[in-house]
Parts: sequence; structure tokens; C-alpha cells
Amino acid sequence: MSHYSGPLLTRPIAEALLTARDASASEWTGSLDLGRSNDHVALQPDAWLWRDRSYPYPPALKDRTIYYWDGDTYEPVSRFSGSLIKLVPTPWGAPTFEIDGIKMLPTSKESPVEDARRKVALVEPRGKAILDTCGGLGYFAACCLEAGVGSIQSFEKNADVLWLRTLNPWSPDPQAPDTGGRLRLTHGDVSEAIVQIADVSVDALLHDPPRFGIAGELYSLAFYEQLARVLRRGGRLFHYTGSPNKLTSGRDVPREVAKRLEKAGFKAQLALDGVLATRR
Repeated sequence: MSHYSGPLLTRPIAEALLTARDASASEWTGSLDLGRSNDHVALQPDAWLWRDRSYPYPPALKDRTIYYWDGDTYEPVSRFSGSLIKLVPTPWGAPTFEIDGIKMLPTSKESPVEDARRKVALVEPRGKAILDTCGGLGYFAACCLEAGVGSIQSFEKNADVLWLRTLNPWSPDPQAPDTGGRLRLTHGDVSEAIVQIADVSVDALLHDPPRFGIAGELYSLAFYEQLARVLRRGGRLFHYTGSPNKLTSGRDVPREVAKRLEKAGFKAQLALDGVLATRR
């Protein structure tokens, strides 16, 4: 799917446009792509002009919601296909996303892109062939491309998340010239697709699965053995775990994951909010 190139509005941006118009300003300067860039907007009484196109002023917009122009009206960047999946603004520009109200990326202390950058750095992606098991909004992939990755194969199971990516200017576009054909994005379940990946064909792994209660198969010994099979000896894996249920049940998911990775053929240690492992 091609990436959306129109404006993206949040409630503060919409209010800023309206305030400038009501003050009889002829121009407004700000970001219409979630902080990727700043642009100039010509203001008219009944419409505003941006990149040679005219748009009506938005109605009252909801908080914690991103809107796009569908050609007729401003629509929330959200879909409901059994679960409500929604792109959510952050103070950092780069958005997170939610599934049924559960935030899928950490954003309380820093940008989700900066968070991804620190994790990607652990596997030293420059020049390597990397498998990104659960692509999400593509921030791992974006940081790998930025760091000079040789190639990256990324899987994403949820079609609605892939749709979010086409509207998110922070998500890398596999077709964009600046990716140089290095990113291959596949709509598929990595727990099934991995059996088709050749032995010792990957230099490093990034594994950011949904929480255990949603995708337990991605935390299984059998899946970790598949990861070990495709990864070259000495190759690194970063496995995001977070610390779910630690306060309520005392369960230590990162240590459970580390022990299971050890059984699968890795040397594992806790790192950041997950586990860094090396193929023995």
C-alpha cells in the first residue's frame, strides 16, 4: 500500500489553525506530519491551502486522536476489525498505537523512535541482514535503515497495523527511494513463516512480540529454537519483554524468557526492558 501524503491533524494543531484564522492571520506555520517537518499554510476565511491543495477547517476534534483527510472529511486514524486499533499522538511527534486501549509502545519518558534506536543499537545493525519478527509501526526497521543495515526482513501479522503504517509519516515506506530496497515488509505470521527462512541466513534478530497473553507462541521454546536455527553463531537477538504482571503476580517474564532462550541455544542477559541474547 502506498503511503498517505495529505495532512495529519490533532486537536492542538486544529485549534492552532482556527486561532490563526480568527486572528485574521494570512499564514500559519507548523507541522502537518506529526513533527517530521514544519510547513507554511495560507489561511483564507473558509479554507486553508497546503501544498497546492485546499482543505476545509476542521470541526471540533477529539483529544488523543490523529485525523487524516479522506477526500471528503477528516477521519480518525483508527479501525475496528474485532479489535479497535488506533494511532495515538505523543508529545514527541512520533505516534504510538493502541489495541483496545492498550498502548503498544513506551512513550512516557521519550519518543518511541528514540526508544527503538537504543534497542536496535544493541544488535549493531550496520551492514547486517536482520529479521524483524513483529514489525508494528516499523520503528525498529526505521532505526536499522538509519544505522546502515544491509537488509531487513520485517513481518507484521495484523492488516490494520499495516494500514496504520501507511498513514504514519514516521513509519518507513519499503517503496521509498531512500530505503534503497533494503526493507522487505511482509503481511504474515512470523511463527508460521519462520520455517521457510533458511538456516544461518540472518545476522541479527529483533523480536518485539505482543504480550504473552495475546501471542504465547512467540515466547515458546519451539519458536526460540527456530530463531536460533536461522541466526548465525555469534549473532545477536534483542527480545522486548517489558515487565507485565510483575507487581500483581510476581511473575518475572524477562527472566523466564532468558532461561528459555538459554535452552534454545543462546547466551542471554537482561538488557533495557527485555533480553539481549547471543547465539552460541
